[in-house]
Amino acid sequence: MQAFLNALPYNQEPGGRATLRSFRGVVRHGCAHCLEAAVFATVALEQHGYPPLVLSFESIDQLDHVIFVYRERGRWGSIARSRDPGLHGRKPRFATPRALALSYFDPYIDLTGRITGYAVVNLADVMGDYEWRLAPTNIWKVERVLLDYPHRKIRSSDRRVARLRASYREYVTAHGRKPTDYKGKERWTTLPKEFSYGR
Repeated sequence: MQAFLNALPYNQEPGGRATLRSFRGVVRHGCAHCLEAAVFATVALEQHGYPPLVLSFESIDQLDHVIFVYRERGRWGSIARSRDPGLHGRKPRFATPRALALSYFDPYIDLTGRITGYAVVNLADVMGDYEWRLAPTNIWKVERVLLDYPHRKIRSSDRRVARLRASYREYVTAHGRKPTDYKGKERWTTLPKEFSYGR
């Protein structure tokens, strides 16, 4: 599933027209942004016995991120699509959802981002009769529900964040691209080819 999403172009929402497509919409248009990819993964993997769980991140810059999460042999992993290399999937190596969420903290830091909270949400439990899986139209209610859902706080040091932000800025200035080397990267899934940087 991660390889399939990696191969899809990221949905840049051309023309400034926001979208939130269902599984069917992603198939039709052949691209996905983070929440569309998470919904796609929940629908596809629900057919293989995985509950439709997503993990929603809150950030100080209001640029939140959503990923599909699952358990395998008691460990948590994720499947995701993003414009940022460090916000893709994780191998199932994390003891708790919080540990999984914390693996995204450093790569989330750019010029404005900083994770402040997370929530694991079972879409089947919260969406009721709303057709979010195969709807032919945008499924905005999913976004509204996730925004309103109570998130657990993630506290962090201002000094550490300032150091990470300065490091990010220096790297982008020097290399003209986003960094991919972070502590714990061995637990990431394979990145999309646009982040291979010629390797």
